Amino acid sequence: MSTMAACIPHEDEVQCCNDLHALLCALEADSSLFLPTRLRERLVALDDVDAGFGGFDSEDSAGCTDSRVHQRAKALRIRLEAANMELYQSVRSDIVRGDQPRALLPWLGGSASGSEPGSPLPGLGFDYRDELVSGVLQLPEPDETDRQTSAEMVPYQPTPVRHILDLIAAVAEEDVFVDLGSGLGHVPILVSMMTGAQSLGVEVQAAYVASAQKCAESLRLSRVQFIAQDARDADLSRGTIFYLYSPFKGSILADVLSALRRESMSRPIKICSLGPCTRRVSNERWLKASALSDAGRIRVFESL
Repeated sequence: MSTMAACIPHEDEVQCCNDLHALLCALEADSSLFLPTRLRERLVALDDVDAGFGGFDSEDSAGCTDSRVHQRAKALRIRLEAANMELYQSVRSDIVRGDQPRALLPWLGGSASGSEPGSPLPGLGFDYRDELVSGVLQLPEPDETDRQTSAEMVPYQPTPVRHILDLIAAVAEEDVFVDLGSGLGHVPILVSMMTGAQSLGVEVQAAYVASAQKCAESLRLSRVQFIAQDARDADLSRGTIFYLYSPFKGSILADVLSALRRESMSRPIKICSLGPCTRRVSNERWLKASALSDAGRIRVFESL
């Protein structure tokens, strides 16, 4: 049986290689892509390269087996990631020197689409700002965490940064911000950094608390604290603004809301919520929504 047919590149493979070659040529020719201000464009370029080349193995590369094209893609990816890391380290250095919130503000402004100023888009997806904050804060998720002790505890999921920016509008420097179910801690860290307010993260997973506290200390953020504790047992007496991104449900959520109601008897408080718990919070008669909010965005409630 002849094997010549196996040696002739398939037409689809040739077209795929041509398309990927054209993509690389366009990216390599754009020297401005490596400027610090082109972060969003670099992230898009990295997504395009990853989509075209997968894990950079021939079997993952959408049909292109040209090793030279693969080597160029690897080299370009390294350069793009190095440019991003240089930016992240520069912003970290500015934060450590105490230049906040100005260190982050220029990079976090604008909408996810880049065309709509003002309020964030609804929904819980992520955008370039989450990549930026992840690179700056360097908050790796612990390898080992405690098992969920209750079916009513919800697995950790980070709040998209664009919603944290929405949340920050409700926080003043004199507030004490408390994140109930703070996970890796990026919400209290950003809130304190951007507003100057004292922030407390309450998280039942001790490994998450250790990672969050280490990050705050590495950035020399003295007004952020984390405690490893069940939210039902935490001392809430200093808090003025409490944040819930659906960290628990059922009886746990009911118990926490009851504790917050008791706190509201001694002082005005606000509750900011995101996700499924918002419907439950909105049913509390001792709270009123401070303004109408679109579904899928932060909602702020004030105690009566």
